[in-house]
Amino acid sequence: MKQTILKMEHLMDLQALSDFNLVATHGGIGRASRASGRSKATLSRKVAELEQNLGVRLIERGSQSLRLTEEGRALHERTCGPLDEIAEAREAVVLGASTPRGRLRVSIPVVIAHMAFGRIGARFALTYPDVQLEIVAEDRKVDPVEDDYDLVIRVDPAPDDRLVGRRFLNDERLIVAPTDLPRATSHSAAMGELAVRAVVLTTTPPDITWRLRANQGSDIFIKPEPVLRLSSLLMVRDAVLAGAGAAVLPKMLVADDVAAGRLVLWGPVSEPPVELWALQSSRRLVGAKVRAFLNVVEKSFPDRAFLPPA
Repeated sequence: MKQTILKMEHLMDLQALSDFNLVATHGGIGRASRASGRSKATLSRKVAELEQNLGVRLIERGSQSLRLTEEGRALHERTCGPLDEIAEAREAVVLGASTPRGRLRVSIPVVIAHMAFGRIGARFALTYPDVQLEIVAEDRKVDPVEDDYDLVIRVDPAPDDRLVGRRFLNDERLIVAPTDLPRATSHSAAMGELAVRAVVLTTTPPDITWRLRANQGSDIFIKPEPVLRLSSLLMVRDAVLAGAGAAVLPKMLVADDVAAGRLVLWGPVSEPPVELWALQSSRRLVGAKVRAFLNVVEKSFPDRAFLPPA
């Protein structure tokens, strides 16, 4: 068994394997050639050499396209990640881990991306022109390795041994309301739980109670009576601005509206602050481009708490 493994390692030409993965990733030799600058003839020859050395066909070649064989898919899935890590390690050694360059993909929740990361992305792109930054705004829970992301931003992430990173921002949830909605006060809630018309997310349980933190005295308990259930915090904010009712929303989403008088701030809810984390796969090195991006993000939130943009 050991001799077989040593023989396979001897036969596995890393450059040929890298070229095969390049072709597999781009779905064709021509597209791989355009993306990498390597000639089509070289890529084709290297893939053929790898097939010959391994004794299996990796790619079925048609007149207009190609597809991976079962063996080709298995080899691609098992080796593309480690080869990326080898490339990152080489970059860190050759460049002294000091020159950010290459592609950087980041997944960010929709609201946070829209509120802050257009400006942050522009600042990063102007500072590091050798990095091709791609920010994807999405609310699904992505896997950095399987979905090919260098970094993911998550809100209050659960512990996960596969991910490492650091917290860069605290935010709090606020109860805000249209300017014409009577404000909840200790006096108005003196007879017990106060009911107000409200806009809530579609995932909000029907028996929810908002606990408004009071500056003095006891907290105020508010029973939201939903007039609208919406699937997006952005839609919830727009509905509150249009006068539909009160809502619980992140400070970063409504700070400008409160400052401009478009919304009335009733106060923060009595619960721990929201934490935002930047995470990456624990299997990968923290490359120069990731460190540079994190530095730009942290400088945008110097006290780790949300501040309205200047």
